[in-house]
Amino acid sequence: MSLTLILIRHAKSDWEDPLQVDHDRPLNDRGRRAAPKIGGWLRAEGFVPQTVICSTARRTQETCSGIKSRFNDPPEIRFTQTLYHADASTILAQTHTAEGTALAIIGHNPGIGSLAWSLCDRPPAHPKFESYPTGACLVLGFDVQSWDQVTAGQGRVLGFVTPRDL
Repeated sequence: MSLTLILIRHAKSDWEDPLQVDHDRPLNDRGRRAAPKIGGWLRAEGFVPQTVICSTARRTQETCSGIKSRFNDPPEIRFTQTLYHADASTILAQTHTAEGTALAIIGHNPGIGSLAWSLCDRPPAHPKFESYPTGACLVLGFDVQSWDQVTAGQGRVLGFVTPRDL
C-alpha cells in the first residue's frame, strides 16, 4: 500500500490591523484567490485527500475552505489547536493518528516547512521550496502500510507548487 501526504502552508494572511490577535488573522485578497487555485491543482493532479487535519487559526480554516471548494467529494476535516504554530515533530505526530491513504495537513511555518524538508528523500528542484512560502503545497508518496510508519527521509516527491506557479 502507498500513502499520500499533502503538506500545505496557509495562504497569504492579512496584516492590515496591527492589533489583530494572530490566531484570528484572516486571509487577504491574494490568499482568498490562492486557496481555490491550490485545490484546483490538487484535483487536476489527482491528489484529493480523504482527510484534512487543519490548525484552528482563522487563516488555515479559510485556506482549507478555499481548497476543498474545488473538490467534488469533500474530505473529512479535523481542526486541532495542536497544529497552531506546531513544530515538525508535533505535526508528524498528528499524521500518525490518520486513517485512509491520502491525508492533507494545513499548518504554519516554520513547522510545516521543516516537516516538508525532513520527510523528502530528495527535495524538489523548485526555487521556493526552502522558504516554503504562504500557500506552498508539497505532495509526498510513502511506500508504507500505515501512517505511524512515516519517518524522515522516506517521502518521494510527487509534486510541489506555490500559488504564484498557478
